[in-house]
Amino acid sequence: MNFVMKQALGGATKDMGKMLGGEEEKDPDAEKKEEERQEALRQQEEERKAKYAKMEAERENLRQGIRDKYGIKKKEEKEAEAAAAMEQASEGSLTRPKKAVPTGCGDEEEEEESIVDTVMKFLPGPLMDMFNKK
Repeated sequence: MNFVMKQALGGATKDMGKMLGGEEEKDPDAEKKEEERQEALRQQEEERKAKYAKMEAERENLRQGIRDKYGIKKKEEKEAEAAAAMEQASEGSLTRPKKAVPTGCGDEEEEEESIVDTVMKFLPGPLMDMFNKK
């Protein structure tokens, strides 16, 4: 019976002990090989990071050249200028700084005049003359 089982399983009997929870055979050089593998991985990762940093520096130089050519400011510089302007505006104020109002907003006088002008444009000639005489 033993012979039949060995024939059926073939060479799998060596691994059978491992599957059943037996001790694994330890390779004497396994630890050394693992250290070498880890070192190789670390070295590859460092090379990859260096290559990426170099590429990013080249891209940034190209971007800066374009910014200089067309007079465009970096997003970070714009944000820093806006923050500095907010701080200057709120100096001496006891309340929190107010948000900057976009240009064109809050000019009620101009808005009222523009509405009246718009209405005047659409009035027929005789009515426009009546309003202009007053």
